[in-house]
Amino acid sequence: MDFLSAWILSPSALPFLCLIWGTQAQQAFRSEPRNLTVRMGATAVLRCEVLRASGTVQWVKDGLLLGPQRSLPGFPRYSMIGNPKRGQYHLQIEKAQLEDDALYECQAGRSESSHAIISGSAWIDMLIPPSKPYFEVDMATPWVAGKKYTVACIAPDAKPVAEITLYKDGVELTGAESFTMSGSKDKLLNMRAEVTVTALSSDNGRQLACHANNPALFRPVETTMAMSVYFPPQPPVIVGLEREEVKAGRTLILECVSHGGNPLATLHWTKNGDVLSMTWDEDTVAQKSSSVLLLKITPADNQAVLCCESVNLVSLSPLSVSRKITVLFEPAEVTLSGSLSAIEGQDLELTCYATSSNPPVQIRWWLGYKELNTSVVVMEEGANGGMTTMSNMTHRVSREEDGLELTCEAFNKGTRFSKTQTSKLSVYYPPQKIWLDTPPEDVPLRSGSTVRLVCFATGGNPTGTLTWFKNGRVVTHAQKQTSFDRGVAREVVLVLTASDNMATYRCNAKNEAEKTISAQAKLMVQFPPVSMKITTKQVELRQGQVLTLECLSGSSNPKANISWSLGALRFQGVEQPPRKAEFGGVSVHSSLSLTLSSQHHNQRVICHGHSALLAEGANTFFKLNVLYPPEFKPEQPKQVQVVEDDIATIPLLVSANPEELSCIWRHHREKLVKERDVRYDWLDDNSLEIRNVTRKDAGVYMVKCTNDEGVNQTSIMLDVQYAPSVKAEKDPVFVNLGDTADLICVADANPIVSGIFSWKFLGEQEVEMGEETQEDESGLLTIHDVTRAHAGLYQCTADNGIAPPATVDVRLVVQFKPELQKGAQWRKVASRGDGTTTAEVVCQAEGIPRVDFSWERNGVRMDFANPRYEEQTVSEGSFHTSTVRVVNVSAALDYAVFSCTARNSLGEDKLDIQLVSTNHPDPPSSFRQVSVTHESVTLEWIPGFNGGLQQRFRIRYRWDQSASFLYVDVFPPRATFFTVTGLQPDTTYNFSVNALNNIGESGYADNNAVLTITTKEKPELEVPTDDDSVSHSASGLPAYLTVLFTVVFGVMLVFNSLGCYFGARWKKRRGQTGGRGGSVLDIKKNEEEGSSQSTVSNSNKYESGEKINTAAQRTLLIDSGSETDSHVYESYAAESSHYYYPTGDYIPPLSPHPEAIRRLDVTHLPVDCYSHEYEDVRDGGLYQDILASSLPSPPALLDHRLLYQRNERRSATHRQGTESVREFLDVQRLQQDSDLPFELRGELV
Repeated sequence: MDFLSAWILSPSALPFLCLIWGTQAQQAFRSEPRNLTVRMGATAVLRCEVLRASGTVQWVKDGLLLGPQRSLPGFPRYSMIGNPKRGQYHLQIEKAQLEDDALYECQAGRSESSHAIISGSAWIDMLIPPSKPYFEVDMATPWVAGKKYTVACIAPDAKPVAEITLYKDGVELTGAESFTMSGSKDKLLNMRAEVTVTALSSDNGRQLACHANNPALFRPVETTMAMSVYFPPQPPVIVGLEREEVKAGRTLILECVSHGGNPLATLHWTKNGDVLSMTWDEDTVAQKSSSVLLLKITPADNQAVLCCESVNLVSLSPLSVSRKITVLFEPAEVTLSGSLSAIEGQDLELTCYATSSNPPVQIRWWLGYKELNTSVVVMEEGANGGMTTMSNMTHRVSREEDGLELTCEAFNKGTRFSKTQTSKLSVYYPPQKIWLDTPPEDVPLRSGSTVRLVCFATGGNPTGTLTWFKNGRVVTHAQKQTSFDRGVAREVVLVLTASDNMATYRCNAKNEAEKTISAQAKLMVQFPPVSMKITTKQVELRQGQVLTLECLSGSSNPKANISWSLGALRFQGVEQPPRKAEFGGVSVHSSLSLTLSSQHHNQRVICHGHSALLAEGANTFFKLNVLYPPEFKPEQPKQVQVVEDDIATIPLLVSANPEELSCIWRHHREKLVKERDVRYDWLDDNSLEIRNVTRKDAGVYMVKCTNDEGVNQTSIMLDVQYAPSVKAEKDPVFVNLGDTADLICVADANPIVSGIFSWKFLGEQEVEMGEETQEDESGLLTIHDVTRAHAGLYQCTADNGIAPPATVDVRLVVQFKPELQKGAQWRKVASRGDGTTTAEVVCQAEGIPRVDFSWERNGVRMDFANPRYEEQTVSEGSFHTSTVRVVNVSAALDYAVFSCTARNSLGEDKLDIQLVSTNHPDPPSSFRQVSVTHESVTLEWIPGFNGGLQQRFRIRYRWDQSASFLYVDVFPPRATFFTVTGLQPDTTYNFSVNALNNIGESGYADNNAVLTITTKEKPELEVPTDDDSVSHSASGLPAYLTVLFTVVFGVMLVFNSLGCYFGARWKKRRGQTGGRGGSVLDIKKNEEEGSSQSTVSNSNKYESGEKINTAAQRTLLIDSGSETDSHVYESYAAESSHYYYPTGDYIPPLSPHPEAIRRLDVTHLPVDCYSHEYEDVRDGGLYQDILASSLPSPPALLDHRLLYQRNERRSATHRQGTESVREFLDVQRLQQDSDLPFELRGELV
C-alpha cells in the first residue's frame, strides 16, 4: 500500500497507472490552482475543481499533505470550500500570514476507477508591510548649527523591501543612499536609507520625517523626530545707564538683555574683571535672557568698567558689552591736625586735610568769627581717581583767645558739598601759689596709725596738677585731685610704716605752662621690727643632731626684744648688741641650739621680735625637715576585723623622711605579691587590701618598711569573721517515750557569741520546747519526759550577726509500743457471704520501732498458707498496716472474729475485728458545733461503721415554732462537716445527724442526742456619718452613681417580690383547680405524665430551685411533738412501704426539705425564690435524673444558697473535689440484682 501511495504522489507514475486501469473513468482537473499575490491579513483562495473525482482530494503545502477533511484540522485558518458534488475543493486561507508564502498543489488520490492526479504548482506570494520605521541618529545630544550629521532611517521586516523617503520640515531630502538587509524572519527584508544633513539654527524644533512604502500598504507609514539644534545667542545690551557721571551713594538698576540662542544665553556681570552677579532669567516665549543688577555707587566705582557677558554651550567665545562710570564724590573725611593748645605768646601751627574727592575741595579757616588767611594749600592725586587737598595755617596765640572755636571748612563744587571740622583753642599759663596741711615734725607717730597730708594750689590755666613725692618717688596711692573755688587740692592718706620715719613728703603743682612750684614736710614714726629672718649653716637635719639657728630682726624704732618657741615650748636665745639699720632704726641678733628627733619633723621653730613700747612685734619660722627611718604611729592598729567575702583593708600608719619608702608584707612567713594572688592590692599609703577575703586569710601579717635612713617592722592580726555553718552532731535522735532527749548542733563561725543558737519545732502543732544551752560552738536542746507530740523535725539556727544565719534540721524519733486504730470503722468489716466476694480485714498500728503483726481467727492463729487468706504489711513512717484478704467469703466459714496483735520491742496491742454481712450503717458519733452566725450553723461529726457499703449523711433540724423536722442531705456524700444556711437570727434550733447506705439508715448520732444551738442576732447596718459619706464618696463611686445604683436595686427588689407573690398565687390556684381529692395523687399523676410543672422542677441547673427528696414529702413524723429523736416514718404513698428509693433511682438532694402532715385541705407552700450555687458541680451534668420536688421550701425558713458553705470549705475540700464527685457517681450507679447482698436476695446465711 505504501508503494502505491508513493506512485500516486509521483507524476512519473501516471503513464504506468494508465496501463493498469485501462479505459476506466479517469479523474481530471477542471481547474487548477494559479499563482496568487496576497496582502497580509487578506483571504486567499486557490481554486481546484476535479472532474469525476473518485479518490481522496487533498492539498499539499511545500510537500506536506494538509489532510482530506474539508476543515483541515491542525490548520485553523485553512479550509476547503466549494461544492464537493461538483468536484470543488478550493483551498481558502483566512488572515494570510508570512507563513502562508509557499508552493501549493491539489492532489486527487487513486481510486478503483481512476489513478491519482496532481495539479500544477501554484505560489502564494505574501505582501508584508514594513513595521514602523525608526531613526538611527543620536538626538540625546542636540546638534550644533553649522555641523553636518548623518541621519539613517530603517524600515524593518517588509516583503517586498520597502522604499524610504526622508523629509526635513516637509521638504524631501535628496542624495539619500539605501541598503537592503535581511529581516527578523526568513523572506522579510529591512531597508536602510542614509542622508547627510547640515544643521541650521532655523532647524531647531522642526521635524525630520521618514516615509516607508511597499505594495502591501495603501499609504506609507511614517515616523517623525524633532530636531534640537544648538546655536549661539546675539550680543547683549545694557539698559538703564544713560549718563556716565553718577553721584556716589546712588543705586543704579541696570538690565543686561541677550536675545536668541539655543539654549538661551547665560549672563553674568563683572566690574573691572570681578564678577558681580551670575543670576539671570530666561524667557522662552520671547527667546531672550535678562539679568538685573542693583549697583550702589561708591567712590571706588570711579572710572570702573561695567561689563555684561552672554554665552551658551555652542558659543565660540563670550559676547559682551562694557560701560565706564565716572563717579562724583565728596571727601570721606576732613581732619584737623596739629596742637590746639599753646602757651601764651607761642605760634600755633595747624593742618586741615580733606581726603580724595572728585572734583577737589576748597579749604578756608575761621577763628571765632574771624577768617584766617595765613595758609598754604597743597593738592595731590588721591584714591579712586580723585584729588586730596591739604591747607597749613600758622597763628600766634594770646591769653584772650583761650576757648575760641577754630574751624576748617572744605567745599566741593561738583556735588555742592560742604564739610567742617571745629575744635576749641586752649592758651596755657602757670599756677600762682602752693601750701601743705601736715602733722608737726617733732611729734612721734605710731606705725599703723593713719595720717592725712593735704596739698593746696591756686591760679593757672588750666588749674595745676598736684603730685605727691616720698623721698623723691611719686606716691601712687594719693587720692584724686579735687577742685574748689580758687584752686585745687590733693590728699594723701598714710597708714604709717617704718619707711615713713624721717621720710620727706613733697607736693608739686604744675600745668601745661611747664612751670612747677612745690612744698614739703617730714614725719617721726615709731615701728616694730620690719622683718625677721632665721638662718642655719646645716644643710641636712637628722634625728639626734644638734641644730643651731640664727635669728636677725629687721630695723625697729625703738629696739625690739627677741624670743624663741617650738610648739608649746618657749626658749630664750643668746642675744648680741643691737646695730643701726634702715629707716632710722636698730637691728637685733639672737641664736638658739636644739637637739633633733623624729617628732620635730615638719614642726616650726618660731622667732619672735617684740617692742615693749609699742606692745607689738613680728614673727618668722623655720620648718624642720628631719630625716629619720620609718616609724609606726602609736595609733597603728594591732588587729583588724573583717567579714568574710568583704574587702579587708589592713591600714599601715607609718611615717618616714624621706617619705619614699618600700614595704614588704608577709603572711605565714611568705612574701605577699600580686602575682601570687590577684586578690592582693596595695594602696598609695602601702596599706594592704585583700578582696573577697576568706577565713584562710586570717592570721598575723608582718610588714617591713625601708627608706634611705633605715628599716622598721611591725605585726598586725587579721581577724576574719564569717557567717556560721551548722551541722547536727547526731541525726536522727532516737529516744523512748518518757525519757530525756538531747539534740546537739555544732556551728563553725567567727565569732562564737553567746546566744548564737536557737531551736524551733517544725511540726504543725505546738509543743513545749525543752531547755536550750550552749557550750562554746555547740548548741544543746534537752527535752525531758518526751511525749509522742515531741517527735518530728527540730530546726537549729546559728546566727552570730553575720548574714545569712545557718540552719540544720534534726529529727527526733520517739519510740513507743504499738497503738492500734480502734474506732468504730476499724472494728467491723462487712461482705456478702455468698462465696463470690473478697473481704479485706485491715489492722493499722502506729509505733516505733518497726511493728510486726500476728492474726487469729476465733482465737486460733491463722495459717496464711491457705490460699483463701492473704496477708500483706505496708509501713509508712510510724504507721504500719496489715491487711488480710479473705477470698470468696463464705458466711459459714468466714463470719468470725479476727484478732490482730501488733508488737515491737516496747510492747504490744490487740484489736478484735468482726467480719459480718453487709447491713445498714452505724450511727455517727461526737456530733458537735463548729461555728454559728446569725443565719448559718456549721456542724461536725465522726462517721460510724458504714455497713460494708458507701454511706452518706443527713442532718435533721427544727425550731420551736416549726410543725415538723427539716432535712438536708450532706454534700459531698462522705463529708463529715456541713454548714446549714438560711436560718433565722436569734432562733434556737435542735440538730441531729444520721447515716444512710443502700440497705438502710442508722440511728441518730450519740444515742439519738439532740444538739441545741441558738443563732446569733442579725448585725445592724451602720448608718454612715456625714464625714464617712464624704470620704466614701471621695474614695469610691461618685455620689450620684451611688444614688442611681440604690434606686435601681430597690426597683429590682420590688419586682422580685411581686414576682414571688404572684407566682405563689398562681401555684395556689393551680392546686385548687386540680381538685381536692388529695395532693399525693396529683403529684403522682404529674410525675407519670411529665406535666409542665414537673418538667420545670426537674431542672438540674440549680437556677430556679434545688431538688428535694419527693419521698420525704410523703412521710410524716409520728408524734413529732414528743419524740424529737424518733426516726420512725409512716408512708402515705400507695406504691411504696419504705420511704427510701433504690440506689439506681435515688440521688441525694442538695437542699433541706420540710416534713409536714399532708391533709386534703392543706395547700402547697410558696415557690422558693432562691437557688443553689454549687459551682463545683453545677456544670458537670451530674443531677439530670433527679426527681422533681412538688413541695417547695418556704423562703422565710430556708436559704438554698450555699455560698457560705462553699467559701468556708473550698480550700479544705479542694483536693477531695474529684473524689467526692466520683463517690457521688458511685452512689448513683444502677445496682443489678447480682450486686445486692445475697441476704437481700432471699438466701439464707
